[in-house]
Amino acid sequence: MRNIAIFAHVDAGKTTVSEQLMLHAGAIRSLGKVDEGTAHTDRLEVERRRGISVQSSGALFSWKGEDINLIDTPGHSDFSAEVERSLWAPDGAILVISAAEGVQPQTENLFRALQEARIPTLLFFNKTDRPGASVAAAMQSFRRLLSKDGCLLSDQEGLMAALGEYDEQVMEDYLMGEVYSREKLLPLIKGAMENMQFFPGLSGSALKDEGIEELLDAIVTLLPAPGGTEKGPLCAVVFAAHQDATLGRGVQVRIFSGTLQNRDSIPWKDEQRKITQIRLPSPDGRGKDAGRLSCGQIGTLYGLSDLPVGTVIGDKTLLPRKISLGSLREPLIAVKAEPENPSQAHDMRKALQILAGEDPLLQLQYNRETQETTLRAMGKMHLEILEETMRTRFATPCTFSKPQLIYRETLLRPTEGFVAYTMPKPCWAIMNLYMEPLPPGSGVQFESRVSPRDIALRYQHQVENALPLALKQGMRGFQVTDIRITLVGGNHHEIHTHPLDFVVATPMAVMDGLQRGGTRLLEPVLHCCIQVPETYAGKVMSDVNKMRGEVQSTQSMGETCRIEALVPAVNALPYADELLQMTGGRGGMTTRVHAWQYAPPDVNDTLPRHGVNPLDTAKYILAARSALEGDIFDR
Repeated sequence: MRNIAIFAHVDAGKTTVSEQLMLHAGAIRSLGKVDEGTAHTDRLEVERRRGISVQSSGALFSWKGEDINLIDTPGHSDFSAEVERSLWAPDGAILVISAAEGVQPQTENLFRALQEARIPTLLFFNKTDRPGASVAAAMQSFRRLLSKDGCLLSDQEGLMAALGEYDEQVMEDYLMGEVYSREKLLPLIKGAMENMQFFPGLSGSALKDEGIEELLDAIVTLLPAPGGTEKGPLCAVVFAAHQDATLGRGVQVRIFSGTLQNRDSIPWKDEQRKITQIRLPSPDGRGKDAGRLSCGQIGTLYGLSDLPVGTVIGDKTLLPRKISLGSLREPLIAVKAEPENPSQAHDMRKALQILAGEDPLLQLQYNRETQETTLRAMGKMHLEILEETMRTRFATPCTFSKPQLIYRETLLRPTEGFVAYTMPKPCWAIMNLYMEPLPPGSGVQFESRVSPRDIALRYQHQVENALPLALKQGMRGFQVTDIRITLVGGNHHEIHTHPLDFVVATPMAVMDGLQRGGTRLLEPVLHCCIQVPETYAGKVMSDVNKMRGEVQSTQSMGETCRIEALVPAVNALPYADELLQMTGGRGGMTTRVHAWQYAPPDVNDTLPRHGVNPLDTAKYILAARSALEGDIFDR
């Protein structure tokens, strides 16, 4: 078996490559076309209508006796969260690069993510039929921009030289004039790939049906099979979720160890959720009833209700990698959602809750006092798709407010935070925190100087573990960071202290300190990778300076110019549309968060608070005691 995912910059031809792979393997009878809305892996109505992939989808087929689980991921950077979650599932990857454009900005983000996840990767240089296409130039751009360890499989001398960098015997033989046969090279290439030391490339045209069978052969020959054992303890991860009209909510899982089968119970929130059906992926999207999933397989489980994406089922220590939410790209804008028909407010929230269950980065929040519903989004395209999804899938049209940039907060000056949580009984948690600001980029630091005689070690650990929740919303509603918090005093009570009293008390002490010390805003600064026709390079560099940005590097690439710059997000995010208009659609830009820096003093944005403010002590205590029953502190 091979579990593979396919990645690419938008419009590099990734979905067409997926279609050709399935067609050659006999999984589909006719080639679907993205522009006509017939691609088999574009299953949502919005995907077919717009001709773009917004959701990862899977298909299972066979080639030369090997089962291949293929996951087709979105190319547009606004749907990076889908790509990010897909990194849980594969053992190998195909990175599609246009032979006409070479490495594009999103290609870099994807390659970096694959390297961090240590997923062996094949390169496929597509669109060789395009005027001006050059596989050699595209490979050169890969070697220059991404890794020097790339080489075409058709270049046996190049393979010898590249592999010789890591194998003394290969280098010695190469210097003596020997060039290994393909059969002798392949196991060496596979070993280097698994060590993330080598990235072999193939080329072809998915549109013209060229190079596809060679790619299939490389998949089963060079990409690794899954490890683990069926007889080991269970370890699986939920990496995606979707809603089926007949079967209800399904969660996609990858099994790394052990087995799952129908009627198995999954523990969640002190309950047991029973699997009602297991289905394997299929090109038509309906899936094939399986009844059982074993180590190495990918499938969809039904009957688990609201089991969230990212849940690990079984032994977490057996996971081969860790994928953090927002590691590829994090949402930087917040919007308010309002139903077009006020009577559908409840239906709108329910629909958005379903979508948030499929995409945890939406971070849906509802303020009961103001009755405002807010969520986070990646960008303009993401919001357009959400609007269309609400209208077509849920029949609940809604609109989104003007996007608000998401800042962070840090402490303005050193201060102390205090809480004496001794009422209403039974409870007892007294603590004194010394809080001081740290330079941007320092994160959150915690230490304790309190004797275990005053506060037992288990309670001190509770204070540290409760800090992420306590710092989630500061005085202005944004996440608090770049702060050192020291537990300097306090006590527990042998009789009156209950197990979670210090968890409840920590946000009250933290907010007391933030109120005393005041906070200031930190703004996100983006690393922008901009590619434009050479004639626009001067204008772009001038624009960067006007946006309080700094050009890091420029590079001429034939008729195009690549510009890397650091620009505050408040100016960089709207510039993407301006760039497209200015260049007539020939310019593009991708971004990632580079750092957080102090915002200009005239910026005073706030974000509506979700839940009860710990400074409203009486109301907060009641809410916190009730919330503990729902395990919100574990999220």
